[in-house]
Amino acid sequence: MPATEAINYLDPKVLERIKRLDVRARVVVEGFINGQHRSPFNGFAVEFASHREYAPGDDIKHIDWKVWSKTDRLYIKQYEEETNLKTTLIIDCSKSMGYAGAGWRKFDYAATAGASLAHLLQSQGDAVGLITFNTEVRDVLPPKSRLAHLKEMVHVLAETEPDDQTDVGNVFLELVPQIHARGMVVIISDLFTDLDTLRASLQQFRLRKHEVVVFHVMDKDELEFPFEDNTRFVGLESTDEVHADPRALRKTYLEIVGRFRKDVRKICDRLGADYALLDTGEPLDAFLSRYLAFRKRHIRKGRAH
Repeated sequence: MPATEAINYLDPKVLERIKRLDVRARVVVEGFINGQHRSPFNGFAVEFASHREYAPGDDIKHIDWKVWSKTDRLYIKQYEEETNLKTTLIIDCSKSMGYAGAGWRKFDYAATAGASLAHLLQSQGDAVGLITFNTEVRDVLPPKSRLAHLKEMVHVLAETEPDDQTDVGNVFLELVPQIHARGMVVIISDLFTDLDTLRASLQQFRLRKHEVVVFHVMDKDELEFPFEDNTRFVGLESTDEVHADPRALRKTYLEIVGRFRKDVRKICDRLGADYALLDTGEPLDAFLSRYLAFRKRHIRKGRAH
């Protein structure tokens, strides 16, 4: 019999069949952990510091067997605990996030990414909070580390429907004072706003000493513009309609999108914020890996200061 192909539960096409957001988030995190050579909980929360000789009662899992093979003596790896970093997820639920090409909506991808990260951090014992927005701040859940808080965040995301226009600038200026504790701010949005507004908004977070990560959510249609036949394009955040031959628009469209992404990245770089593209067709373990890499770098930078 032919071998059965393993199901990739991190693939958005598989995940969209799972209707409950809490189950999707748990599947993503378990798949992410199982895909690592070792659990990320032992990797990004503690950092190796030094050795000391083994003493009776020490946990043998911390023995450095490489040192033993060279010296024939038992040494324990000592670790330096990292300071927990409070994380606030800011998730765009404006109407443009309701777009879906061949897969699920941008908002469903963003909500699953956010719920998965919240689940991962809560399992670690870290505090995580949630803010959703469109033209105004909709939900604000300050960072906490309790299981009940995780359930509330997932419930809010599951009940949220993308609606209304995006007004990133005014919303960010409104919510900045609401994030009291210094920490990491993770923005998950399609960034439908002008660049000056985006720059001013991100600057407010940086002035308050927050570490900022921007995850730019885009659908494959937006990235590749694969349309061939005459098409009626309808604005999600306006009533505008355009009938056009997409083949005549593709080159110009892709140049504009590429330039916009480049400009957004440049703004982030200049302000000391991290930027990453989130393709809604991309497996979600890449999102979790990027967050953990950003987090680790920021914590090390904080220690150096």
